[in-house]
Amino acid sequence: MTAEPTPAGRVGAATPPGRDRAVDGLRALAILGVVLGHWLVTALVADSGSIRVTSPLQAVPELAPISWVFQTLALFFLVGGMTAARSYASATGYLPWLRARLTRLARPVVPVLLVWSVAAGGMLAAGADVPTVTALVKLVVSPLWFLLVFAALTAATPLAVRLHPGWPLAAVALIDLLRYGLAAPDWLGWANLATGWLVPYTLGTAWTRGGLRGRGTAWALLVGGAVSAAALVVWAGYPASMVGVPGAAISNLNPPTLAAVAFGLAQCGAAPLAHGPLTRALRRPAAWAAVALANLSAMTVFLWHQTAMIAVTALGLAAAGPLPGLHTAPLASGWVVARAAWLPVFAAALLVCVAAFRGTELTHRKNLPQEPAARTGHKDRT
Repeated sequence: MTAEPTPAGRVGAATPPGRDRAVDGLRALAILGVVLGHWLVTALVADSGSIRVTSPLQAVPELAPISWVFQTLALFFLVGGMTAARSYASATGYLPWLRARLTRLARPVVPVLLVWSVAAGGMLAAGADVPTVTALVKLVVSPLWFLLVFAALTAATPLAVRLHPGWPLAAVALIDLLRYGLAAPDWLGWANLATGWLVPYTLGTAWTRGGLRGRGTAWALLVGGAVSAAALVVWAGYPASMVGVPGAAISNLNPPTLAAVAFGLAQCGAAPLAHGPLTRALRRPAAWAAVALANLSAMTVFLWHQTAMIAVTALGLAAAGPLPGLHTAPLASGWVVARAAWLPVFAAALLVCVAAFRGTELTHRKNLPQEPAARTGHKDRT
């Protein structure tokens, strides 16, 4: 009599044999970085009956290295370029392929907009002040810029698979030179929303074709990107934080600067180097089950993690008044320690959101997301 397979074993059995688990692992790491980064550098401060949004990076700039650990957007675009190039290569037509990709991307957004439209109206009707409601809605809606850029790059995949990453990188450098060196208007920087994230996206398409096969190339990206980013911060006046800081004159992320893109190159170099170790680690059923489930709900997690934090903050304020690390101003590094204690509570609230809303993301999915096997050029050596 055979033993009943465990839930983790069933997930493994449902996984196509050729699936590149390391790519899913990279996507899960990118999601984790964004979620933890937002939770650690976003403070909702209760002040005279209002809620205002600030950041510990504003009061304690020495905490900037936190942003270097958790700013993982380049991994999103790297993996996005890989998966889009793979699926497009096997597509029967561009328009049906694009419609399916964009529908999958847009469908989970609808519940967020509906819930927050109702919530914002309810808060205003209950007497909440407009600045508080605006701050909270902006906190939830502002990450949607990522989806707009990702959708645009997805539509441009047929061109991206033919584009060398050096061209968008050169465009970012030129735009920054014009803005910061030749006093060009600031609006010119918004072109980097496309060119900046096109760099890791095209690296992803190149990786699919075996373009990052050599470890030498990966190490060159990792070391060159990290050294360039550090040099731009130290000697060229770029901000040390890789995320936006309220009140700062320059943001590395909004729009992306050459420093942020260089930092992204380092992440793109680290990804191929981590491919083998990740593949071996994800042979373990429990580890793979966690990564697979995270990927199935990736968009839901991304869209609802700020709502989870806001819900815990609001309930905590109503139940117990201002609490350290939850409602207090982040004026010292100790605030981050206090905030870290709240992360499991945020995670529990996020699980509730995922359970409630992941259905829109899982529509038309039976098991794990089906993608052609990646041709990364890496051989998994044991």
